[in-house]
Amino acid sequence: MPAEPRSPKPMDITVRIQSDDFDAAAEIRKLTEGNGDIGAVVTFTGLCRDEKGTLATLELEHYPGMAEAEIRRIADEAATRWPLNGVTVIHRYGKIAPGANIVLVVTTSAHRTAAFEAAEFLMDFLKTRAPFWKKEWLADGTSGDWVEAHDRDDSAAERWKNT
Repeated sequence: MPAEPRSPKPMDITVRIQSDDFDAAAEIRKLTEGNGDIGAVVTFTGLCRDEKGTLATLELEHYPGMAEAEIRRIADEAATRWPLNGVTVIHRYGKIAPGANIVLVVTTSAHRTAAFEAAEFLMDFLKTRAPFWKKEWLADGTSGDWVEAHDRDDSAAERWKNT
């Protein structure tokens, strides 16, 4: 007897801000299980750089509640721009060691172009609109500076305004 066709899974948007690490493969499985309409999965994992050996840890602070709400707004906007099946955004806070995960973006769609563009859009706006602050703690034991925003991030986000 043939298996019953699965009905498409409704659009799934997950946003989490957490101190604990994440498992990208597990997050992809959660987003894709039971949905045969997915033809593309795009992931972006942002890692903490060691800044040429000068960084001991990067401390990320956020505004609880506001950060989740803003990231959800960005994810909702991506879902209106592209035909997505699902979106997951996880952003960590606290002290993060070089090489450790900071952010995960997963987008799924029937087609690769939508998944790629949506993931890039999400990262561009996470860098410019999500309320996070970064402070460097240096390998020599001193406290570094708060990390300033980069003009290149604003330029990257600006390109989406006309598309």
